[in-house]
Amino acid sequence: MPETRIAHLDTVTVATEDPQREQPWSDLGLKPDEYAEIREILGRRPTSSELAMYSVMWSEHCSYKSSKVHLKQFSEIPQTTPVGKMLAGIGENAGVLDIGQGYAVTFKVESHNHPSYVEPYQGAATGVGGIVRDILAMGARPVAVMDPLRFGPLDADDTHRVLPGIVAGVGGYGNMLGLPNIGGEAVFDASYAGNPLVNALCVGVLRHEDLHLAKASGVGNQVILYGARTGGDGIGGVSVLASETFDADGPAKRPSVQVGDPFMEKLLIECTLEIFAAGLVAGIQDLGGAGLSCATSELASAGDGGMHVELDRVPLRDSTLAPEEILMSESQERMMAVVEPDDVAAFLAICAKWDVEAVVVGEVTDTGRLQIDWHGERVVDVPPRSVAHDGPTYHRPLERPSWQDDLQADGAESLQRPGTGAELRDTVLRMVASPNLCDKSWITDQYDRYVRGNTVLSQPSDSGMIRVDPDTNLGVAISTDCNGRFALLDPYAGAQLALVESYRNVATGGAVPLAISDCLNFGSPEDPAVMWQFAEACRGLKDACLTLGIPVTGGNVSLYNQTGETPILPTPVVAVLGVMDDVTLRTPSAWSAGGERVFLLGETREELSGSEWAHVEHGHLGGLPPTVDLEAERSLAQLLHAGVGLLSSAHDVSDGGLVQTLAESSLRHGVGVTVNVVGDPFVALFSESTARVVVTVADGDAERLVELAGEHGVPIAPLGVTGGDALDVEGVFDVPLSELRRAWAGTLPAALG
Repeated sequence: MPETRIAHLDTVTVATEDPQREQPWSDLGLKPDEYAEIREILGRRPTSSELAMYSVMWSEHCSYKSSKVHLKQFSEIPQTTPVGKMLAGIGENAGVLDIGQGYAVTFKVESHNHPSYVEPYQGAATGVGGIVRDILAMGARPVAVMDPLRFGPLDADDTHRVLPGIVAGVGGYGNMLGLPNIGGEAVFDASYAGNPLVNALCVGVLRHEDLHLAKASGVGNQVILYGARTGGDGIGGVSVLASETFDADGPAKRPSVQVGDPFMEKLLIECTLEIFAAGLVAGIQDLGGAGLSCATSELASAGDGGMHVELDRVPLRDSTLAPEEILMSESQERMMAVVEPDDVAAFLAICAKWDVEAVVVGEVTDTGRLQIDWHGERVVDVPPRSVAHDGPTYHRPLERPSWQDDLQADGAESLQRPGTGAELRDTVLRMVASPNLCDKSWITDQYDRYVRGNTVLSQPSDSGMIRVDPDTNLGVAISTDCNGRFALLDPYAGAQLALVESYRNVATGGAVPLAISDCLNFGSPEDPAVMWQFAEACRGLKDACLTLGIPVTGGNVSLYNQTGETPILPTPVVAVLGVMDDVTLRTPSAWSAGGERVFLLGETREELSGSEWAHVEHGHLGGLPPTVDLEAERSLAQLLHAGVGLLSSAHDVSDGGLVQTLAESSLRHGVGVTVNVVGDPFVALFSESTARVVVTVADGDAERLVELAGEHGVPIAPLGVTGGDALDVEGVFDVPLSELRRAWAGTLPAALG
């Protein structure tokens, strides 16, 4: 560090003696009352380093200041699952669930939306890297990732700019880590133009005794920073800070998007797992959003309350970085561990073995303060909880928008419908070729789905499934979902619809749904209509979880997702994780042989508002979304679990309706189907009623399936039989699979090359 920078260092002593100095609190995203509160907490003005810490830690991304009043209702849900207990939940890096046999799994989904718009490849790649480290920090080996994605219109120039880079970033980082990508979504809507959503999920596996938490306990224990060196990339990424805010004569503005190095992350993973196995860690935290500001304050706040750090010991890639920048840098592939003094040498030896740089930067104290020095000068002296946990809490105004009634009154009932068999046939071909329903192989083929050899189900199956124990075949299934159009029509029901589709997808494979993680993507919290949507979505998730008996393990909130004054569709993505006692018995998502009997489980109603048909054929969005029937979903899931070994396939009915399910099931293995629908063929084929699944059984097992459905109170109707080379709706139309495949598979390659 140049001597001139040290000479002008803003220390605690200087801040005390110079209380009226002008500070750029507004430029750092702080409000006047927030800056005043910081001064009251400290009894003086903050130093520039303290101001940096508070600004990033009190940002919307880190403090949840607009959302936590609504999120707290998730704590009303019992912290038990249908098969066991939660070992760690909301407030930790990720939720941890007991799945039996001494195993636990941890999973979480987070957003990296804005960075991925600015720099698609690195934004998406570092989103994957960050969620993987969250899972690692719990003591788990990361075993799989998923990526729910949202883009603007497929034919938009900006979609062509961001989509290839985002997909390449997700695939490139995950593939290089050797983690299979087993699921996710790719959805297109005009509201995401200029604001794509990049949500990333990771799941990890650990034994119960390997659980680690983020806390700095044990006075005298050493604080070790290890992994990549700290650079200027990602400074203030969570609150869009620029480095010249602190020093106008310093280096040029730093990029706010982090730069990832998956090779270093892979070393960091293996190094950390060996450290865990050696029992050398008393507490651990990954460095993601807010970097060292977050890691130091959260570890100290959750532990004994005191920590002293020598900031000039931090290994740097850029020697010109000021202390403020070091504290705010979000450089990737870094971890911070709390280690007992007698274990430090062994810890450092393992890091050296993996060629991972590690430095003791501080120790746990009994002062109740987070104290940070720079070349012997104190630049931070704060109560750590005031930084990490006691930030602002906003009760933002919320109001049901004036246009909601008109929107809900404008249902799809008046839209012109296809009437003849030829018109229905043409509609089917247009629908399967539409961006949201077409084949996504252009995207998913860029991901390694089978690396490590434990992938049981992956795209395009309803859910991803991973083997946890190769001896007993214990495994877990995961699905993510959200229909933003439904959430706009009714945010309470829309959030529940996201949950039940993921719940149903997990159940189709035969797994028992255990818990959820959520990624709540909304517009500006300063808009009362957006806050009403958010509050309703949270209420909907809480009520659904209470009814279904599954907890919320944690998640993420991403706000300010809008372009100008236009917010995105409210997009509460919900991930559901389930347990499968024996993955070798899983139920496939598509039939693979002819001569099997096809049945529809569940009840079909005339529910077309907000549907893909209304969207694709008419560009229409209005009315009420499909009815949510939580008891029906639970009974259906229980039937699907009881049917393991009996069912030869099971595929849920959702976007696009029954005909989309039949098309995907036929195209998967090139085996057609002949069905006979009852009533209005259009409603039967395109309605998006929930709690429905198409299943197949061997001809001789049909009677047993009907009996099983009766035992669980699930409506069942025969549809037809598999076989042939066409999708044949008897008496209405038929489409050769070759023609259906051309329509379904050609859309993304034609648009993206």
